[in-house]
Amino acid sequence: MAILKYPFWVLYRIWFYVLVAIPIIVLFPILIISISREQWYPYFFRLARFWAKFILIGMGFGYKIIKEEKPELKKSYMFVANHTSMADIMLMLVAVKNPFVFVGKKELAKIPLFGFFYKRTCILVDRSSAKSRQAVFLRAQRRLKQGLSICIFPEGGVPEEHILLDTFKDGAFRLAINHQIPVVPISFYDNKKRFSYTFFSGGPGKMRAKIHSFLKTEGLTIEDTKPLNEKARTVIWDELSNNIKTKKLP
Repeated sequence: MAILKYPFWVLYRIWFYVLVAIPIIVLFPILIISISREQWYPYFFRLARFWAKFILIGMGFGYKIIKEEKPELKKSYMFVANHTSMADIMLMLVAVKNPFVFVGKKELAKIPLFGFFYKRTCILVDRSSAKSRQAVFLRAQRRLKQGLSICIFPEGGVPEEHILLDTFKDGAFRLAINHQIPVVPISFYDNKKRFSYTFFSGGPGKMRAKIHSFLKTEGLTIEDTKPLNEKARTVIWDELSNNIKTKKLP
């Protein structure tokens, strides 16, 4: 019976990319207009949230968002979460209503259709280039000054399957301190199980996310970057570890 799962997994992966493409094709003219000016980004963000919900529902992913604290719509935040799956982008868009800009790896810009909008709306980073990392910092500062929020997966990439949570890079926390905006840790419990980067794996089911209590940055200085980093990581680590031990819904 196990061998019958392999055709399902192949078709399931193909279906994912079909779902990614359909809304982009249908809404292409509106999407082009929404990205033609930076100040129109919030309109693009609303369309992106619709796109994300369309994909999650189409993949059979029921989602549940738990909020210890609710972000205020007119405030800027630094959203950070564990990174495990291609579906992390979609679940983040569904979980957070505040218009935010992703900081992500430049390789995703190569994906047909999706990559066209990704590279025009997100802040791309080449993690092997110090110059690129500095440019990311400056672009993120500009977007924060426009009243937007920033979303970074601080592990710097997707860790190997056996790693529950990798170490966090400092960039997100340095930015948050510089702009005195709260850091919002978010835990994704099920994304790796539902749709990881391992090709022959995954399937429909529930995806849960938890927005934890905010970590304040008022009064912090650049010397507090590492402690803030460790505090955010500990919040997510403890949540994921406890979830594995209890196997209960949070």
